[in-house]
Amino acid sequence: MAVTFTEIPLQALTDLVNGWGTLPREGDGRGDAPHRPVSAIAAHLGLPARVTVGLTPEALAHAADRLHTVFSAQDAETCARRLTRLLADSGVRPVVGTGDGDALRAAWSVDDADDALVATAAIVLRQYLAARGFARIGVCTAGNCADVYLDQSPGGRRRFCSVTCQNRTRVAAFRSRKAVAD
Repeated sequence: MAVTFTEIPLQALTDLVNGWGTLPREGDGRGDAPHRPVSAIAAHLGLPARVTVGLTPEALAHAADRLHTVFSAQDAETCARRLTRLLADSGVRPVVGTGDGDALRAAWSVDDADDALVATAAIVLRQYLAARGFARIGVCTAGNCADVYLDQSPGGRRRFCSVTCQNRTRVAAFRSRKAVAD
């Protein structure tokens, strides 16, 4: 039976990839740490209940790892190819329905509930890339971090997943320069 859904919030996309992805968790030493409860991320995704009830840690990790490949692409062509593959594999298609009154609303549909998570995340990522471009996504450049980011800054120069990683990198560079000077 088909599942209809709308896009997940951008923050939920990065939370999914960074919180459940194998590479981000291993990159900064969280590999063996317990995950947040599935119910916590499920509520944040905004997917229909029949999708979220079936989410497992394995399904979240699989989806996150597939999405991480798009963020880690080295060029726009590879990024586009990987994202296109995610959309095609999920079998997502547009749906137009009615909202309040006569207003039409856009939504998406997949035949298998197991494909809904990857589909909705791939759709929001596609829309973000279409509006902002390939240079506005990436993997954190800090050492020992593989978290992803969406650059929403005005200048478009973000290269770290968080201020914490940015500060650690700057402090390490300062200490390195100071050690050389001494």
